[in-house]
Amino acid sequence: MLTASGLSRSFGPRTLFEDVSLRLGDGRRIALVGGNGTGKTTLIEVLVGLQEPDSGAVHRPKDLRIGYLPQELPTETGRTVFQQVMLGAEAVTGLAHEIEALGHRLAEASGAETARLLAAYGEAQSRFEQLGGYAVEAEAHRILSGLGFDPADHGRPMGEMSGGWRMRVALARLLLSAPDLLVMDEPTNHLDVDSVAWLEQQLAAWPRGLLFVSHDRDFIDAVANRILELSGNRITEYVGGFAEFVLAREERLAAQRAAAAQQSRRVAHTERFIERFRYKATKSRQVQSRVKALEKLDRIVIDEPADARTRFGFPAPRRSSRVVAEFDGVTAGYDDGDGEIVLTDVTFTIERGRTVALVGPNGAGKTTLVKLMTDRLTPLAGRVTLGTNVDLSTFDQLQAEVLDDRRTVLEEARTVPGVEQGNRNLRTYLASFGFRGDAVDRLVGDLSGGEQTRLALAKALAVPVNLLVLDEPTNHLDLPSCDVLEDALLAYPGTVVLITHDRHLIRSVADALVEVRDGRAVLHEGVPDQVLYPTQAAPKPKPAPKPERQAPQPKSKKAPKTRDPDHALRKRLERAEKAWEEAEAEVLATQAVLADPDLYSDQEAVNSAVAAHDVARDRAAALMSEWETLSARLGT
Repeated sequence: MLTASGLSRSFGPRTLFEDVSLRLGDGRRIALVGGNGTGKTTLIEVLVGLQEPDSGAVHRPKDLRIGYLPQELPTETGRTVFQQVMLGAEAVTGLAHEIEALGHRLAEASGAETARLLAAYGEAQSRFEQLGGYAVEAEAHRILSGLGFDPADHGRPMGEMSGGWRMRVALARLLLSAPDLLVMDEPTNHLDVDSVAWLEQQLAAWPRGLLFVSHDRDFIDAVANRILELSGNRITEYVGGFAEFVLAREERLAAQRAAAAQQSRRVAHTERFIERFRYKATKSRQVQSRVKALEKLDRIVIDEPADARTRFGFPAPRRSSRVVAEFDGVTAGYDDGDGEIVLTDVTFTIERGRTVALVGPNGAGKTTLVKLMTDRLTPLAGRVTLGTNVDLSTFDQLQAEVLDDRRTVLEEARTVPGVEQGNRNLRTYLASFGFRGDAVDRLVGDLSGGEQTRLALAKALAVPVNLLVLDEPTNHLDLPSCDVLEDALLAYPGTVVLITHDRHLIRSVADALVEVRDGRAVLHEGVPDQVLYPTQAAPKPKPAPKPERQAPQPKSKKAPKTRDPDHALRKRLERAEKAWEEAEAEVLATQAVLADPDLYSDQEAVNSAVAAHDVARDRAAALMSEWETLSARLGT
């Protein structure tokens, strides 16, 4: 169990977070969400021990094994992919080497030495079996296959792997090591739709502690049972998946707004009293009392999200022909000496105004299709034709890396030819991508990775083109930035070709899918579930929770002349208070069980008692939150 209390961290005058307290342990699968640059990666590095907090403390048991997957990895060479993954099973591989060495020594030993070596050999063999040593290699192969590695790739040198595939190897190594606490920063980056679905299934059943940062709503919903939101320098914890988080956050904000409005009314009433009786000697004591009360008043701060949605206005591109791109019997491959064919007999048409998503496993040929469309690859057979008056702009995963670190955001945006033509306000346009106010004067080198990706997207979308090709635009973007991208694509007047593993984005903006798999590329109208979720049943959207139904009021023969408008709310408050008291009593009962020394002789009983305590505590916290919300609405 890792616990943190009172954590604060600042960089210069900017405070990332303060007074953060949290708990990570078995069964807690926590998604950390928040805007780019709010300090999510910094908080993770403080928790795993890579950075020190300015204040507060992190308590890690000495025997706690933490596995950490960062966003960027050092280059690994000298091993094959499989050997690199097997480093995650160091305890097992170490025992295997020890058993092998003991076997060699046994062959040369005699007398009493043989008996001693036999005992050591038997003990090592027993530990090896307990750790699942005989199955660990098969498990390593299974994990690699689930993450999209072909069996032939297991023996490839690490030096030949691209950054995305090296990230997958690191993820496979972590999963094989089965740490007590798994911490991952954007684990779905560089994964295809199939691999994301596989990883979801593994992590949804993860029995130990898990903390991860992700922008993928579907992934968060499938894996997390708690959400930590880092916003306004503070951490707020929500129980449930992403859908429950959105609903609970809106309810909390509504309660804050109501409480702030009520406080504002009281303050206005007090100020009117002060103004009215300021110069009356007989009221001086009451006036001074109210002035002091206002000075001491703790004003309610509403945690309004900074990601306000924006209306997009794009320059109208010229009208293209009805057929924007046409593939006719295309066969494509790369002349790398092996004559490998990637795609065969590809035939489909992309029409004006459509948003088409390319889906399929990595290496199947999605990027090859894009290269054919953008004339960076010549087909081996067939033809690829762009329509008349087609103006094309592309965005790929490396686009953010070519930004000039020495320019400001505004200066970098001005490098796009014609971006300020037609009296266009560039500052207003950048604000729609989250660069508001003084943010446009920040240096590109001082931006986070997600902010740089957002700026590169703004540049790609700024030009008045009628065909936009986006290759994994959501990598390193936070949830608010993904919302910005979604709104931008919905408002974009041209044709869009999109490669992404973000299934929520695909469902929101695409009206057709091109499934790239097994050397073929097939166009599907709409967004069929069996194409988007090929390895599992498509998840059904969670229905919005129904509003709590009031208990039916008994009918009376004569209705009362007057009725308390808050009667039903007061009844709910009474029920919530009673349920909260019962839940607190249950928490105390489970604590008493945990305090019994005899309990710890039975590990299964310990696990059951801890689980019961967590359930009772979470229920009590939820009921307390409900009671506070109702109290605020009543003004009690």
